Amino acid sequence: MLGRIFLGLIFLGVGFVCVWKTDIPYNLIGYINFAERWFGGSRVFYKALGLFLIFMGALLIANLQQRFLEATLGNLLY
Repeated sequence: MLGRIFLGLIFLGVGFVCVWKTDIPYNLIGYINFAERWFGGSRVFYKALGLFLIFMGALLIANLQQRFLEATLGNLLY
């Protein structure tokens, strides 16, 4: 239980940094050709990735990841 919460907090922190300070992941990783073509730029992709990490972190902390997958993907999983 504590490991799940700790992992969720890490996801939230990394996602927050990706959204708030986009230059940090951009300087660490660089530009992504796929993101430049389809997302309008690497910085936009890093912000979208950050939002996804924040969402997944919140699901992990609340222990709702299984219910979310069942509600969205439903019959594809089983």
